[in-house]
Amino acid sequence: MSPGERRSEALGYLRGAADRAKRRGYIPFPPAFVIAPEGDGGSPPLARLIQGGRGGMVRLRLYMCITMMATKEPFDLRKPPGPNGWTQMLGLDPRTGPRRVASNLTWLADNKFIDLQPQWGRPSAITLMSATGDGGVYTQPREEGRYVGMPVEFWTRGWLLQLSPTATALLFALREALGGLSEPQYIHTAKRQRYGLSSDTWTKGRKELEAQGLLTVKREPQGDFYDFTRLRNAYQLHLERLDDSPSWS
Repeated sequence: MSPGERRSEALGYLRGAADRAKRRGYIPFPPAFVIAPEGDGGSPPLARLIQGGRGGMVRLRLYMCITMMATKEPFDLRKPPGPNGWTQMLGLDPRTGPRRVASNLTWLADNKFIDLQPQWGRPSAITLMSATGDGGVYTQPREEGRYVGMPVEFWTRGWLLQLSPTATALLFALREALGGLSEPQYIHTAKRQRYGLSSDTWTKGRKELEAQGLLTVKREPQGDFYDFTRLRNAYQLHLERLDDSPSWS
């Protein structure tokens, strides 16, 4: 099967999963998943998930799919896909995908993002745990007040399959930073650091989001009449772009 055929198959699985979960609108993630508390100095869960190159890619996509699919308390999947099913849903190479899926599900469990419960004769049941990775019980982010929402089209249009972990992490960070603001906004360095993304990661993710039409970065003056005015990057997301398919590469 060619990469294009695997992608088409994966899109069918992702759309089917969203339909079965009756997902509409935005999939909520807690801010604590994206940004570390002020003064904490550590990396937030999202930044930890994407570490490790290709392994980070599978981890993040698995976790995002589990979060999208587990909709009701206790936020679990009693009949989840097996390694082969996840391989198809994520469009992975069937020769290596099952092993990568299995190892990254174990990683998610070892790092307390999910709990795996063995089941006789079928794949282990998966239960979401607190998105902070502290081993606590998962709670619906909408019930906690503010949340970072990712449109369901991120899954159903195939952005999950196309964007790199770096670009996906930056998209989350900008969603958290900008909220619902439509005008370009500058993000202070101190806040940027709380997302746990290096300057190199930020730059690579920015270029990818710009190339896909999801982001515009403008140089705008910061400061008032009495301050030294500097030109700084101001960020503006175009989430309506997610309604269409990505530019495939």
